[in-house]
Amino acid sequence: MNAETHPDPNPEPPATVAEELGFLAAIDAPVPYMQRLRDWKLAVGGGTPYVWAHFGDVPFSALRKPLTASSIALITTAAHYQPDKGDQGPGSRYNAQAKFFEVYASPTSNDPDLRVSHVGIDRKHTSMEDPRCWFPLDALRAAASAGRVGRVAPRFFGVPTVRDPRTTIWIHAGEVLRLCMEDQVDAAILIPNCTICHQTLSLVARMLEQSGIPTVIMACAKDIVEHVGVPRALFSDFPLGNGAGRPGDVESQIETLGRALDLLESARAPRTTVQSPLRWSDDPRWKSDFSNVENIPADQRLHVQAASR
Repeated sequence: MNAETHPDPNPEPPATVAEELGFLAAIDAPVPYMQRLRDWKLAVGGGTPYVWAHFGDVPFSALRKPLTASSIALITTAAHYQPDKGDQGPGSRYNAQAKFFEVYASPTSNDPDLRVSHVGIDRKHTSMEDPRCWFPLDALRAAASAGRVGRVAPRFFGVPTVRDPRTTIWIHAGEVLRLCMEDQVDAAILIPNCTICHQTLSLVARMLEQSGIPTVIMACAKDIVEHVGVPRALFSDFPLGNGAGRPGDVESQIETLGRALDLLESARAPRTTVQSPLRWSDDPRWKSDFSNVENIPADQRLHVQAASR
């Protein structure tokens, strides 16, 4: 026996092996939003953790006509700007006044002023300065002009974000379906923002697919859309609120929309998730910040508990 023919019984420490082989850092994985929120709820004494929607069977509808001949609708959880509802601009804090509570339909012929101050996006790592990050109307128009899709549907639809999934399933999803049928929509792209937004639009996607309208979700919370059970998801490993691309980076926005369109065509079965190769940053430490109990020193958790009540 010699070292040349037998493996070393005492290999180098795993950290050294990881560095040698070029592994990503442990934190550089999709953010586990559901687990983070559960741990946070339990740590700060906020009561029973939220129960997320979860299905076994997932509906799936294939495109009925080529994408180049299809009418594509956008579905969002962003809200129209309301001047009388407080600060909704870039860098604004969470603003519950700006919420909306009924499904809306607005023309795609105009340039809407949509904001996301009313939902829990990642405010530490993105500033809400570029609405094209959460509403890819410009990119979809460009795809229509290039002949990649038949046309942009005449209206886009906004869906309220509510914690009770019964409201989404029994009321809002049906209203979105009715509007899509009115506009003769052939397929829909859904762009959620916050964690609950991801559940909300996953439930809407399921109803559309059950009724024969193919969908794709442009998601940042991979765990949530896969837990609910969706037909197609394009996962961008970006902070919440950037499902349609990086801010100020038109190329990334066009590429992200293009990958969503590709997925509408290529998926052959439900629960098809494709991860975008685009990276938010070379530094993955942003992923450790969202509702992470481990970032709160044990001796300060009582103060966090008191502040959360």
